[in-house]
Amino acid sequence: MGIVEWIIIAIVIAFLINRFMPVKGISNIDVNEAKKKMKDKKVQFIDVRTPGEYQSNHAKPFKNYPLFNLKKDLSSLDKEKEVVVICQSGMRSTKAAKLLKENGFSHVYNVQGGMNRW
Repeated sequence: MGIVEWIIIAIVIAFLINRFMPVKGISNIDVNEAKKKMKDKKVQFIDVRTPGEYQSNHAKPFKNYPLFNLKKDLSSLDKEKEVVVICQSGMRSTKAAKLLKENGFSHVYNVQGGMNRW
């Protein structure tokens, strides 16, 4: 293999590591842990699915902040409070959790398995 192939392989590996490695400060929690947090009134619960998905099925404390609008809606969330993020399967909530962390939110929890496991 030549140098070009090795560079391409290195880029692909770096992309995969960046994409799938957990971000510091984001905790993955299961549904039971998320339900326990529902007792705490200081925790913010956000559902990053589309409005249609949210309307068809959602858990009571979660408010809808679709992933495609989340960056614009960050100012309506409190950076000092814990945030629990959910979506349908856990993929979009992982992206949302990373976005929150990159924008100064210190306590971010991603619900693994999302509403599929709820």
